[in-house]
Amino acid sequence: MKAIIYRGTGDAGVLQLVERDLPEPGPGQVRVRVAVSGVNPTDWKTRSGATNPQSVPEVIPHLDGAGVIDAVGDGVDRGRVGERVWLFMATQGGSTGTAAEYALLDAGQAVALPEKVGFDVGASLGVPALTAHRALTVAEDGPRRLGPGALEGKVVLAAGGAGAVGHAVIQLARWAGATVITTISGPEKARLAAAAGAHHVINYREGDPAAQVRELAPDGVDIIAEVALGANLALDLAVLRTRGVIATYANDGGKPVSLDVRQNMTLNTRFQFLVLYTVGDDALRAGAEDVAAAVADGALPVGEEHGLPLVRFPLERTADAHRAVEGGAVGKVLVDVSP
Repeated sequence: MKAIIYRGTGDAGVLQLVERDLPEPGPGQVRVRVAVSGVNPTDWKTRSGATNPQSVPEVIPHLDGAGVIDAVGDGVDRGRVGERVWLFMATQGGSTGTAAEYALLDAGQAVALPEKVGFDVGASLGVPALTAHRALTVAEDGPRRLGPGALEGKVVLAAGGAGAVGHAVIQLARWAGATVITTISGPEKARLAAAAGAHHVINYREGDPAAQVRELAPDGVDIIAEVALGANLALDLAVLRTRGVIATYANDGGKPVSLDVRQNMTLNTRFQFLVLYTVGDDALRAGAEDVAAAVADGALPVGEEHGLPLVRFPLERTADAHRAVEGGAVGKVLVDVSP
């Protein structure tokens, strides 16, 4: 099979296209013929050594993807052969990533994808959708699971609604019945956030964004899904309701965070920091089940018309796909692996 590998961390040039033997699934595993692989910021950060600098054995990267199960190991229902699936956390636990024609992973990391839903949607779920799910289910006064009506009466603020996670926050929150506000930096991103389904779109570079949010949500925002905590903390605290939660999954821009303890005591602010690697199996399982339900309901479409443009590369140009994500490409970067 054709596969992308790297044997040591570094820039995108460490990625190589090679031929490897077809892997055989072990107990509890499935083998998936990958159609489309999704690229996330965590993929290039891991490859570069930015998150954990080290020398590594041979790695096939990418956590997310979609394809068809073509073989199963002992203990897995043989009826799953031929099932269309979306994949998450594919490189975890000794499994192989999705930047290859075939990937091995635990059966629970391959989730059924309805026939009516394309592989592009499947490959765009994973990290963004599960991160969004976690952000939306950690509020003190909110639900632990999502479904239609679960967030009825709640106000959600998606910071950076034109990003992949922000896009998923908007779509999942709307599906669950929330009023969704998003902040963006310009008119093109505003168009994308509106296409994703945000009820209200605010350019944080114009006027008084906190006042605009407060006008829309006089009692404050229940849940903030935050991508740039250092840059946005003052705005977040100005609009957060008492006992609200700021769920932060990134700190884009790298601005240091300084907390006014008294202000947060008064608000009873809940800060939830999150990363999928350590979130725990129960949270991942719940997220995958709820995301699958949203997909079945048609709630997570992708593409320009749905607020998430697709930027595509063939497998042999995976290095360029990494450079695109690292460079801040707007939309979802996908690698086409197999027809």
